[in-house]
Amino acid sequence: MNKLKIAVLLGTRPEIIKMSPIIRYLENVNELQRIKKLSKMAGYDLSSDSSKSNANENNENNEKKDNVLSKNTLDILDIDNTRVEYIIIHTNQHYSQNMDKIFFDELNLPKCKYNLKIGSGRHGEQTGNMMIALEKVLVEEEPDVLFVQGDTNTVLAGAITASKMGINVAHVEAGLRSFDRTMPEELNRIMADHISDFLLAPTNVAKQNLLNEGIDENKIFVVGNTIVDATLQNLKIAKKKIENLESSENMLSNLASEKNADYFLLTLHRAENTDYFDRLSNIIENIGNIADNYSKIVFPIHPRTFKKLKEYDLLSKLENNPNIQLIEPVGYLDFLLLENNSKLILTDSGGVQEEACILGVPCLTIRQNTERPETVDVGSNIIVGYDYDNWVNGLNKILGLDLEKDTDRCTPCSAKKWDNPFGCGNSAEKILEIVFSKLKN
Repeated sequence: MNKLKIAVLLGTRPEIIKMSPIIRYLENVNELQRIKKLSKMAGYDLSSDSSKSNANENNENNEKKDNVLSKNTLDILDIDNTRVEYIIIHTNQHYSQNMDKIFFDELNLPKCKYNLKIGSGRHGEQTGNMMIALEKVLVEEEPDVLFVQGDTNTVLAGAITASKMGINVAHVEAGLRSFDRTMPEELNRIMADHISDFLLAPTNVAKQNLLNEGIDENKIFVVGNTIVDATLQNLKIAKKKIENLESSENMLSNLASEKNADYFLLTLHRAENTDYFDRLSNIIENIGNIADNYSKIVFPIHPRTFKKLKEYDLLSKLENNPNIQLIEPVGYLDFLLLENNSKLILTDSGGVQEEACILGVPCLTIRQNTERPETVDVGSNIIVGYDYDNWVNGLNKILGLDLEKDTDRCTPCSAKKWDNPFGCGNSAEKILEIVFSKLKN
């Protein structure tokens, strides 16, 4: 029997979230292979025609369900005679044992085999340390392919190290471009894309960006975005979690309740918004005006932002506004509920722009550009920059949409005014089917 070894590299919260559907799928493939092996030993053959017939019927019935693997998954992936192994490598780019507990325990993910414990640092130092530590792991494990996701220093370190060792690199979410090379993330995306073997683009817009840079079309695959898989799967986990909590036990059980969804949600953490007094002061002024004139604002404050607000003596402007509710940073599942039940989201996060689009929540982006232009194209997101008049115009425009839900569509974003450009939640399966088929040949 042939063997196929996959290494999944991650290092930050968004990477854990967006890799979670791929990890779950790999875990279930391993379980199916184990069951199939035991069944054969017991005299039952899951590859029989009757089993395949039943499995095909189950597949059709479960087509729209999240993370459902039927008996014929091994046949779909064409790995019946291939033993699949996988390992998770965590660089801990943002080292936090608490973050690990939240994201691996709450999301029911298996533990990492390797934790490199890199921690924060300057870009060159951090990336270099990752490459040194990762190379030792890859020499030991000899994977056939290394999966990386997004645009972090972990992605860059992984892509360079694996590529130099002759290991295939699969870049999930390839082709995103803000066209702003002052952003470290943009440089990471570009460099990783140009040395990857599988460019797993979420949309045709991303594919065209790669083609415009001269990348071989045979390496590019439009697969949707695993953020859809993750959002649909993890929202179910979040709702079950909140149902098991009494209101007195958790403030979020009230705040994140659909019955009390009368707030705008704010996130703010990017360095270009928090590290300069004039810009941050302007944003805080706008936030206060929005809270006074439109809606209560719930603001889970990122540690970076909290530090800068105190440094610039701006924190009191938020604390003294009765229409602004400052809360501690929350776990991913709680945050997903806050997003899902909010009237509108104000953010500078690329991932939140995607999640808002998927969940059907209008979004205003506090930046001058975005690497998620699809959200703007479909009308779920407006780039408002820093001028208050733009904020007001954006609010009036996007809140004026008819957001009646169409339940026949595949994701909660099925608002009649926009379609979800990122797929229906089966990106992990598409990705693994492509990679498995190419590596077997």
